[in-house]
Amino acid sequence: MAIRQLSETLINQIAAGEVIERPASAAKELIENALDAGATRIEIATSGGGKALLRVSDNGSGMDAADLELAVRRHCTSKISETLEDIRTLGFRGEALPSIGSVARLSIASRRRDSAGGHEIAVAGGKIAHLRPAAANPGTIVEVRDLFFATPARLKFLKTEKAEAGAITEIVKRMAIAFPAVRFVLSGSDRTTLEFPATGDDHLGRMAQVLGKEFRDNAIALDAVREEIALTGFAGVPTFNRGNSAHQYAFVNGRPVQDKLILSAIRGAYAETIPSGRYPVAVLSITLDPALVDVNVHPAKSDVRFRDPGLVRGLIVGAIREALARDGSRAATTGASDMLRSFRPGSPPNSQRPQTAWSAETSSSRPYQPATGFGERPQASFDGLSMPTARAEPQFSPQPAAAEPNARYPLGAARAQIHANYIVAQTEDGLVIVDQHAAHERLVFEAMRKALHSKRLASQVLLIPEIVDIPEEDCDRLMQHAAELSELGLAIERFGPGAIAVRETPAMLGEVDAHGLIRQLADEIAEWDTASGLSAKLEYVAATMACHGSVRSGRRLRPEEMNALLREMEVTPGSGQCNHGRPTYIELKLSDIERLFGRS
Repeated sequence: MAIRQLSETLINQIAAGEVIERPASAAKELIENALDAGATRIEIATSGGGKALLRVSDNGSGMDAADLELAVRRHCTSKISETLEDIRTLGFRGEALPSIGSVARLSIASRRRDSAGGHEIAVAGGKIAHLRPAAANPGTIVEVRDLFFATPARLKFLKTEKAEAGAITEIVKRMAIAFPAVRFVLSGSDRTTLEFPATGDDHLGRMAQVLGKEFRDNAIALDAVREEIALTGFAGVPTFNRGNSAHQYAFVNGRPVQDKLILSAIRGAYAETIPSGRYPVAVLSITLDPALVDVNVHPAKSDVRFRDPGLVRGLIVGAIREALARDGSRAATTGASDMLRSFRPGSPPNSQRPQTAWSAETSSSRPYQPATGFGERPQASFDGLSMPTARAEPQFSPQPAAAEPNARYPLGAARAQIHANYIVAQTEDGLVIVDQHAAHERLVFEAMRKALHSKRLASQVLLIPEIVDIPEEDCDRLMQHAAELSELGLAIERFGPGAIAVRETPAMLGEVDAHGLIRQLADEIAEWDTASGLSAKLEYVAATMACHGSVRSGRRLRPEEMNALLREMEVTPGSGQCNHGRPTYIELKLSDIERLFGRS
């Protein structure tokens, strides 16, 4: 079969298959063009999920007649010249408009600010109509109708109108976060109007518009630099998490991306702090020399490739973990909100006998067993409520009594233990309710993790070495990391060409499935060329051991023990959540309590 040149229309349709996957893809390209044109106001209107209509209007620099004629032709752009190593705009390929015009009915009306009038050009199924004068305000209006009418097979792969409209909303949200100085309005017959007023330099204010006002109260600022790569943004406290990763936003030199490396780094940074199936909320902005990142990896420009991916990952993980260690121990404010909503003032208790607002049947009827290191002291109690006596613990006040250290404690002073599981503490401006088991579990785990990283882990010698048969290439990889594994308490030797002899295992692991462990390590080293899997496994085991070695639910605590737990929580990183990511305490401000009683 002879080789022939494809028609311009077919070439554009092939390009459209890569660039314009769905209405949201077209919206992204058109919004990027508006932002590159310097727009400060962008309005997006849709109908039929963007399939019937997608209109993007802006007040940017606009185009004259000559620019309009070139804009609808492939590879015509004002954003790059002869190199791809210094891309500082969102668009640069010169494919979006001709690709859209090849599969839809496209019209563009534009006027430069210094021009007396505007012009309009139309493209339908790849056929370009003649340019004509048109009345237009300064800026550009791009209207896309009947998307994919020229390639009807593509319509079969689109989702429902509601789903496609939702995808466009997500695009607008990401752009809005990246450009807080721009006003965005999203409207149409298939949606309620969504508006993001410009916030100028207040990036957190724009994030609160998009992610909800609660994000402002639960966000930790990020600001880190490593080898001329800067990371700024905000990371949510671990207990402020969501059921999917849709609330994770990443930007590289102002470009919204959905890069696997960045998402993986966010997940790694929150390891051991968020329960399985939950995702942190984060907004990250990476700034670096354009020559150090390739944004031309995919036509949709949502993926990027860093020259030094390890450096970027390390920067993200390190910055988030440092921020969490500094300020991540606080519980999410949503805990208090959820608690307030759960109250039903005036509702009678379900029990047949009178109860206090706090009280129910005691969760444990076991007698109190004093902890090691504390002398016995009687407690006054009522049902599930244990009250520290005044003699045991002086009242907390801004001017501490002599028996307390001269300090103001963020978690306050213990006032009661309810249901033998929850500590109620009075703070200067409210109260805190602590889950004693979850809190102590975290404290024990952090102590074990500190010991884990401060010295070589103790190992136990096997009386009879375990021989593990694995492929020869896996044996080679494992032996390359034998010294690292030895530091973690795992001593291995080569046992013939296709086997590994395990002579020592980490004592912390107890009885080990050596065969499963070696095979898992071999698989991981083959994929990532790292021996970090064993370290992660040890931390997981440490978390499990901490759970079994912690203060149990149902155990009565004395005032000294409760206050000691509070003081240790205040100085322990990540104490706001347990090893499984659940909150360890909930704080209620005095204003919240007054609202419950209608006093505010």
